[in-house]
Parts: sequence; C-alpha cells; structure tokens
Amino acid sequence: MSDTTATIPVDFSGRRATRAMLAEFWFYFSENRGAVIGLYVFLTLIAIALLAPLIAPHAPNEQFRDALLLPPFWQEGGRASFLLGTDAVGRDMLSRLLYGSRFSLFIGLVVVSIALAGGITIGLIAGFFRGWVDIVIMRIMDVILAFPSLLLALVLVAVLGPGLLNAMIAIAIVLQPHFVRLTRAQVMAEKTKDYVVSAGVAGAGPIRLMTRTILPNCLAPLIVQATLSFSTAILDAAALGFLGMGAQPPTPEWGTMLADAREFILRAWWVVTLPGLAILITVLAINLVGDGLRDALDPKLKRS
Repeated sequence: MSDTTATIPVDFSGRRATRAMLAEFWFYFSENRGAVIGLYVFLTLIAIALLAPLIAPHAPNEQFRDALLLPPFWQEGGRASFLLGTDAVGRDMLSRLLYGSRFSLFIGLVVVSIALAGGITIGLIAGFFRGWVDIVIMRIMDVILAFPSLLLALVLVAVLGPGLLNAMIAIAIVLQPHFVRLTRAQVMAEKTKDYVVSAGVAGAGPIRLMTRTILPNCLAPLIVQATLSFSTAILDAAALGFLGMGAQPPTPEWGTMLADAREFILRAWWVVTLPGLAILITVLAINLVGDGLRDALDPKLKRS
C-alpha cells in the first residue's frame, strides 16, 4: 500500500530570522546595565499600575479625619496602617502614589501615541513629496519649536481649558514636531535608495511606497524618540498639574499631589518628597530604557 499522506513543507527560516534578530537586540540592549535596570523598574511600574486596586491599602480619595498629616510608619507618630503617612486631609499617601502611577503611565502612552501617529503621517508626506508641501509643513513645525515646550503647552491648555485630557492634547502637539522632523529626515535618506526606486518602477503607488517600503526602515530611531518622549510627557503633565492646568484635585496625579503639598514642605516632608521621588524614578527608568534602545537599534553604536 502506497503512502498517500501529503507532507507539507514548513519553512522555519522566517521564525529563525526573527529569533536571531531578537537575540541580537537583547545582546546589545543587555550590554547597557543601566538600561536593563531601567527596564525592570519600568516593568515593575506597569505591574503596580495594573494591580493598584488590589495592592493599595485604601481608596486613593478616602479621607481619615483622625489621621491628618501622619508621618511614615518608621517615624514617631506614624501608624502601620499608613505606611507612607497621610496628607493634609487624611488620605493615604501610599495608595495615592500607587494610583498615581496609572495616571502618569496613561498620560505618557496617550501623548506618545498621538504625537507618534501624527508625526509619522506628516513627516512621511513632507519627506516624500517635498516641494511646497514640505516647506509649509516644516515652517509650521519650526514655529512650534520656537516656543519653550512648557510655555506653549500652558498657552494651549489655557485656550482649551484646564483638565487632564486637554493637557495631554497640548503636550502631544508640543512633542509632534520632533517626530515630524525625524521621520522626514529618515524618509529623505531612504527615498533615493535602490530598493525604493525598484518598488516604484515595479508599479508601487505613493501610499504603498511610504507605508510598506520606506516606513519600516525608519522605525528604529522613531522607537527611541518615542521612548524618550514618554518621559518628557510625564514630566510636562506633572508640571501642568503642579501649575493647576493639568489633572484637577482630587485626582491622585503626582504633579497635582505636589501642588496640594506646597504649603506643607517644612512640616510634612513626605507629602512633597514622595511624589517627587515617584516622578524622578519613573522618568529616570524610561530614559535609561531609551538609551538601551538607542544602543541596540542604531547600527553605528553596535560594537563588533
């Protein structure tokens, strides 16, 4: 009896190539010890943000009138039920910090997503078509870059109205020129290469050339820029919250927490220091990850 079972060949070359690329990426990324530490800290922050309702000892806005401005538990007068103390209206600092990580990471994600999507689209158009389209787009970007970022964000929020959503929109607009200029530069460098010219000769239209041929080869620097802009977005949002133009009380956003605690700097150090440390650690971790991504994705920085 002849064997009629058909054997379907399986091509593992694509999977092997992907695994090899990931292994190479991790090799260069892990050579930067600071980046690895930053990645672990950032992953921990993500876990804290996702699990905040489960690990927070109290609701973020729950007030305990018998526990106003309690110090952390290791200081005299502290309580074990409020490990990091309480604020001026008796809210648990630890719970507010844990929930605050949700707002900060959400702000960074939304802002970078908006700025990245808009910046890539506009940068592709400017770099591919050039001419008067490129001139108009780049002059608008130059005008935006001419203003200090925080000042421009303040003006935009003042026009749109105070609030977390408007603050995120303003920060995204301020960050967008960086993605536009970077995308445009990458597109101009790739546009004249042989593989793009060949795709055009083969009949690929402008949209296909921009999105399927050129864009994939421009992603490495954009990923690094997005990571660094993530930390900038968190800082700017905290600054707007501190100035009363971002998230509004009683939202447990770190910048807003700092604004609420200004008058207690001298007699309750924890209400100011702890949100400031949270911002510092988060931004530092993200910047370290950005440095590691730059080392791993930039061929010029790879050591043989």
